[in-house]
Amino acid sequence: MTISLYDATIPTMIQMLGSAQGWIGKAKSSDIAQEDLASARLTQDMAPFPKQINWMLSHSIGAIEAVRKGEMNPDMEEPATDLEQMRLNLGAAENKLRALSIGEIESFVGQEVRFVIERQGVDIAFTAENFLLSFSQPNFFFHATTAYAILRHKGVDVGKRDYLGMMRLAQTG
Repeated sequence: MTISLYDATIPTMIQMLGSAQGWIGKAKSSDIAQEDLASARLTQDMAPFPKQINWMLSHSIGAIEAVRKGEMNPDMEEPATDLEQMRLNLGAAENKLRALSIGEIESFVGQEVRFVIERQGVDIAFTAENFLLSFSQPNFFFHATTAYAILRHKGVDVGKRDYLGMMRLAQTG
């Protein structure tokens, strides 16, 4: 069985963005103050919850946009700290991913994509498929897992099924 670049990236991004919307829904209905979540982190040298959510966006739809233009620069903008705005941002990213065609994603194969941080002198060249699979996808999961762990650490009632979200199950007949 061969697997396409689309199949290796887009459906799982959609799945996890949907999951994260669910975690935020549970956080909103918890007794935990939004301000507490806006500053929550697992350890002092890690970014807080809103940055983790923002970087999920950067390494999903942001990664696709980077491939389109041939370059990714880290998102240095201050993220939304309002839970509902975070949920809406995740939903918008999910909708943009759903609108992508398989053909467009497959057309990326072999294209050059650079990860650039000018002020640090960073300029790393990738092929689009290696950028998506070896850079953005691991980052996406790192930030998703960290965001989930922060919510769990703060007492939001989320479990493994919440993390997994809507899995793609076999169609039975």
